[in-house]
Amino acid sequence: MTKLVIFDCDGVLVDSEPISIAVLLDMIAKSGTSLSEDEAYEMFLGRSMTTISKILHEDYGFAASDADLEDMRANLYARFRKDLKPIPGIAETLTRLDLPRCVASSSQPERIRLSLKLTGLLDLLEPNIFSATMVKHGKPAPDLFLHAAKSMNTAPEECVVIEDSPAGIEAAKRAGMKVFAFTGGTHARGGRLEAALASLGPDLIFGDMLELPGLLSLLQARTNVQ
Repeated sequence: MTKLVIFDCDGVLVDSEPISIAVLLDMIAKSGTSLSEDEAYEMFLGRSMTTISKILHEDYGFAASDADLEDMRANLYARFRKDLKPIPGIAETLTRLDLPRCVASSSQPERIRLSLKLTGLLDLLEPNIFSATMVKHGKPAPDLFLHAAKSMNTAPEECVVIEDSPAGIEAAKRAGMKVFAFTGGTHARGGRLEAALASLGPDLIFGDMLELPGLLSLLQARTNVQ
């Protein structure tokens, strides 16, 4: 029985992934390191900046300084203020949803709240917002989702996670939760991520956020029959 819906933020609530990857690639390029957009999505999608920095250092020899990260953050927030949009249908879906919900994101708390505020979603989700900064290990470890469930007084098996990244789907499955893979973000169009997401065995793959309440009701009905 589903008692809690856990939403990732980037690529699920807000259409931020193309902006985030573009700004990250700008920082990486300034170091003399060359990465394609596809490589960046494959390696970094759904991961915290701490994990991304570690990958860049270990695999490419690029140690991002505090100044590098601060400049990147300032550029990202400026782009958010100019270009960030909500995922189509998410506000209506959150309004219709008759289940408790929360956010569990790899991003820093200030970034999560800024992106939700800019897109008019903050009031629909506060105060139940959880960040990878609150746990020891970020996605694909299960720590963040388990922390969110515990904070919401819900057992893992009673949670459904909505995720757009391989790292997030792996984290949800390792947490013992059901997970729906969402492919409606700009970054996932054209089947870009669907094969990678499907290979991880999510409980469902869907591309229209307006379908979510019905899909959750269907899952509930199937659970009741069992």
